Amino acid sequence: MRNTGILLAAILAFSTFSLGQASTTAAASAGFSVEDIDKSVDPCTDFYQYACGNWMKKAEIPADEPEWASFVEVDERNKAILHDILEKAAKGGPSRSASDQKIGDYYGACMDEKAVEAKGLDPLKPELDRIAAVKDKGGLIDAIARVHLIGPNPFFNFFSSPDLHNADMVIAYIDQGGLTLPDRKYYINDEDAKMVEQRKHLIEYATTLFTLSGQSPQQAAGSAQAVLRIEIALAKASMDRTVRRDPKSRDHKMTRDAALSLAPNFYLAHYFADVNTPEFSEMNVSNPEFFKQVNGVIESESLDALKTYVQWHLLNAGAPWLSTPFVDANFKFRQSLTGQAEIKARWKRCVDATDGAMGEALGQRFVEETFGAEGKQRMLKMVDALEKALDQDIRSLPWMTEDTKKQAKVKLDAIRNKIGYPDVWRDYSKLTIVRGDLMGNFLRANEFESRRQIAKISKPLDRKEWGMTPPTVNAYYSPPRNEIVFPAGILQPPFFDKKMDDDINFGSIGAVIGHELTHGFDDQGRKFDPQGNLRDWWTEQDGKEFEQRASCVADEYGSFIAIDDLKLNGKLTLGENTADNGGARIALMALMSMIAEDKTGKAAEKIDGYTPEQRFYLGFARVWCEKRRPEFSRMLVNVDPHSPGRFRTNGVVQNMPEFEKAWGCKAGQPMVRENQCRVW
Repeated sequence: MRNTGILLAAILAFSTFSLGQASTTAAASAGFSVEDIDKSVDPCTDFYQYACGNWMKKAEIPADEPEWASFVEVDERNKAILHDILEKAAKGGPSRSASDQKIGDYYGACMDEKAVEAKGLDPLKPELDRIAAVKDKGGLIDAIARVHLIGPNPFFNFFSSPDLHNADMVIAYIDQGGLTLPDRKYYINDEDAKMVEQRKHLIEYATTLFTLSGQSPQQAAGSAQAVLRIEIALAKASMDRTVRRDPKSRDHKMTRDAALSLAPNFYLAHYFADVNTPEFSEMNVSNPEFFKQVNGVIESESLDALKTYVQWHLLNAGAPWLSTPFVDANFKFRQSLTGQAEIKARWKRCVDATDGAMGEALGQRFVEETFGAEGKQRMLKMVDALEKALDQDIRSLPWMTEDTKKQAKVKLDAIRNKIGYPDVWRDYSKLTIVRGDLMGNFLRANEFESRRQIAKISKPLDRKEWGMTPPTVNAYYSPPRNEIVFPAGILQPPFFDKKMDDDINFGSIGAVIGHELTHGFDDQGRKFDPQGNLRDWWTEQDGKEFEQRASCVADEYGSFIAIDDLKLNGKLTLGENTADNGGARIALMALMSMIAEDKTGKAAEKIDGYTPEQRFYLGFARVWCEKRRPEFSRMLVNVDPHSPGRFRTNGVVQNMPEFEKAWGCKAGQPMVRENQCRVW
């Protein structure tokens, strides 16, 4: 139920999957360096290869990672800091604060492998037995409600979120869900051999976990087939993720009674009582057709098969925190998707788990150790410069009418900026953490967060709340909140370097700021007004003009080959590609304005033989330098709304006349696109 916002990097919906950890075996530089540049390459032929070539030659993907990239680099450094914080907190002692006790004991229980091994499946058995004891389909929803509270989401998702038409109020939502594989395509695409193979991996994994849980090999194989059969049915009923990008496709507000009547076999009235929702009379059903179709699945499947499916989701979610055989089976399955050679060190997994459970308690300690006032002030100054540049950009757009420009200005002025960490820290005092009880802590932390989210229903939106923890290496724009958020975790090299010149910083963190601002006006964000309501504030003429220009971007990126024979999905990645293009453009505008205001002339001087404009583009490319395992690349093509780093770089500079001028490129060269795309 946690808001993930619009992400800059791939965050995948798997238990224990994170933005990244890494090993010190990767030798490439941590921040920008001219040593990363491969001068044997013509920047007008392949700028990404020019800017990142030597970096890629030196960089190695650590065995415990599916990729090595800027996000992973920074996350590795952050994780080392968090590790030290948690090791100290885990030692105990009377001087610990209540907050340190919780994060220290959670981490300590996670690191106590001996206790975890001794317990085996026992910590999860009471919850599995609860599901097994269900007597009829009417009672199954009670078991599902319990599982939803403590972790995974079999069958569907239930959460709270701002009302699409009254963003100041939070309402209840139900949505499609219940899949183990990354996307519905993995279940229904019989032409892609890799996806067919992945279904086999799922069968093998499920069979292993059911066997470990006490079933005979024959029974376990049957259970695995039941899981796959039900998930195929759920996948067929699910809406395609590209279609879901349009918020209007998920806008189905109705009365509570109307929602209940969509799928009587779900017994949603019982569910709402079980999870103790506040009273509500209206809710949003993001995909009504899903509930209609799955209602039939519940009708046709046997009670035993349905219980097996629910148990599966609990087993899968708990596997990383059980004894070694469960952990190994879970990793082997994820390995087939990511190509990761080795499982991460336990301390890394436990740091991630603690951040996931009590991210703001841990984040408060992280901020105290890493985030200074100087960095925040420089960021605020850059955000202000970028907002002024976007304002200037909007006012100068030749294709937009004055009426829409005025509305865009109102929305831009209303955007809230959150930098570093929350003004109000989350209160975890009601969360019970027990030393030595890893699984119990995991389940209780999940339930704490679930109930916290559910309690928001029918209440005013808390606009001070954050959707990411302070150590997170990411940033986001939230359409219903109309805000951009930059956690302290990302404000480090190569994204933001206090020791580096403005040329590099505007190309890196400046473009990231611009990226997030532009999200407020991309193909999704433009459909929300300054207050965060889903409302069309565009003239019909301007709306058509926008769509035409956005189609140019979709077509451009849809022609790029990501890996092997797989092309990017230009429509799935449209929002991020639009934000990348707009972000780079307004970041350059902001830099040029700053240089023009410098009376000393120093800001316009070359550094290391490169002009400010050239260093801007080098800083921009450095953020996207990356190496990925082929398995991971293939998966991301199907699920990630972001383009690979090569195209986040080249796809942008190809559309910028400013790049041609900066590097002296000529018409006909690869980095000079004949029909350049521009939305913002």
